[in-house]
Amino acid sequence: MGKKADGKQLAQNKKASHDYFIEDTFEAGMVLTGTEIKSLRNGRANISDAFATIRHGEIFIHNMHISPFEQGNIHNPTDPTRARKLLLHKSQIHKLYGLSKQEGYAIVPLKIYVRNGYAKLLIGLGKGKKQYDKRDTAAKRDAQRDIQRALREKQKVAR
Repeated sequence: MGKKADGKQLAQNKKASHDYFIEDTFEAGMVLTGTEIKSLRNGRANISDAFATIRHGEIFIHNMHISPFEQGNIHNPTDPTRARKLLLHKSQIHKLYGLSKQEGYAIVPLKIYVRNGYAKLLIGLGKGKKQYDKRDTAAKRDAQRDIQRALREKQKVAR
């Protein structure tokens, strides 16, 4: 019996923190086929252009690209960017629905990982950043990097 990879990160959406202020996060399960989970475990997923929508009380992820598994069933090809259903509690879906209907909010996928043998998707409620917010974030990050560099130099001199 193989050991399960707990918390192994399979894909991350680095663009999400650049484009959105993430205000709340939710962990969702995903409805996948057998070959999709095998391909996902091989790290063959991309969520940089993905987004989530809520229809009829169910939440779906769109544009999440999972490459077809090479050793999979060739007679059952699936669309790599098909809409996949996410598994959340009804109360969480209602909360997301109410908050995402406000102006400037979106449901953004943040990362895919494995927990207890199941693929999970961390989704966040994001408020869109304006261009000046992005510049401000970049400036703060650069200033923090300069401070860390100066501290390292000071520690080297002290030794």
